[in-house]
Amino acid sequence: MKQSSGTLLYRHGADGLEVLLVHPSGNYNRRAPWGIPKGEPDENESDLEETARRETLEETGVVAGHLTSLGHIDYTKSRKRVHCYAGPAPADAAPHCASWEVDQVCFVPLERARRLIHPEQAAFLDRLQEHLKSAPAAE
Repeated sequence: MKQSSGTLLYRHGADGLEVLLVHPSGNYNRRAPWGIPKGEPDENESDLEETARRETLEETGVVAGHLTSLGHIDYTKSRKRVHCYAGPAPADAAPHCASWEVDQVCFVPLERARRLIHPEQAAFLDRLQEHLKSAPAAE
């Protein structure tokens, strides 16, 4: 099974909780759903959190801080396993399209994210909400 790893960075904005999502580039992806910044591990990477950090930086220009695992989901069609790590976005985060792989990058209010995100990745939004309910108020 192919492995992929990414992050679900969040912040508290004017519209409540916001998450950082990306949209894949290319004409064939014009109607594709948004998702978390993610990718496959390099040959020299054995740590999936390291992969998630690298992919987030490569796609969005944002350096992830402290991360917590939200587990994984398995895509039904491609049978790819996607691992997700969540963390607060740096206060000075200025996401931008840092790679040819994405044509849009932005913080999205949680309810809008539910409409945009790949349906199978939506579980990560639920897990993030659960995590934040049990996390210390400092996050």
